Amino acid sequence: MPYAVTHVILTIIILDLYRDYVARHKKYFTLWTIFIGGLAGLAPDMDIPVHFVLSKIGIDISLLVHGGISHTPIIGILFLIPFAAFWLMKKHRLAVIFLVISFGLLFHIFLDYLIGGGNIQGIMLFYPFSTETFKIFIAANDTDFPTRAGLDALILILWLFHEERKHKILDFI
Repeated sequence: MPYAVTHVILTIIILDLYRDYVARHKKYFTLWTIFIGGLAGLAPDMDIPVHFVLSKIGIDISLLVHGGISHTPIIGILFLIPFAAFWLMKKHRLAVIFLVISFGLLFHIFLDYLIGGGNIQGIMLFYPFSTETFKIFIAANDTDFPTRAGLDALILILWLFHEERKHKILDFI
């Protein structure tokens, strides 16, 4: 399973690269927006503490286990509705926030599908229409720790290299 830092930092990196090289309206795509997207990249894992608390008080909802409903694309797709509504109302800053939340949620699900995470059986890609699970899981078990830790280190080093080249971050040290 990707670590929490992988979910957050990869989401932030992709959004930051989009902001630096693609976005034409940076006033809608602020650093704060990127931060919100990074938090959204971790949000599907909120099912872990929610399930823990509910199980302690005797409530067991099978869809709230880790990798349940919070790890389905429908959750991310739902955030596209307020995005579209606010965009059409010309409230672009607010619309973009919902867009990056949607991206963060969907990217988390993609990482869990690809690397391994959530439910061990896989991700319910077509929920609520089907509960069939799908997975690739290239590093899903505990013996893959060096792979996952190395992935985090590589991601961080590459991003810091990019930030130095693009934004000269060493000038701030």
